[in-house]
Amino acid sequence: MTEKTNLAASESKPMQKSNTNLQTLRPPVNIFEDAEGITLEADMPGVSKDRLRLEMDRDSLLIEGDIQLDMPDGTEARYADIRATRYSRSFALSHELETERVDASLKDGVLRLHIPKRAEVRPRKIEVSVT
Repeated sequence: MTEKTNLAASESKPMQKSNTNLQTLRPPVNIFEDAEGITLEADMPGVSKDRLRLEMDRDSLLIEGDIQLDMPDGTEARYADIRATRYSRSFALSHELETERVDASLKDGVLRLHIPKRAEVRPRKIEVSVT
């Protein structure tokens, strides 16, 4: 990332308990910046498209997903390393980003978001004419 931080994670505890007795995990996230914008990759195994919720306000992004672990018929879990059933993470967004043009995809438990930079803040190549 460049010196400017265009996307910053909000402060929250790694695991917290909500009012509805659901435990929440902060998914690990990688953030990449290039001249065109920001790409965010969040690991959210067990979350399907219909159980994923993305909310973007002018200056904030909220990612939430409910985990659904399918068990074979007639079996029950005796032990689980992770007992949380929900992922949640929020970010503060820079005004340099075009939040109206977000591209999102979910594949193999990885959520990928691309948020382009506004045209006026992208680097431009200037042609020089010889006279």
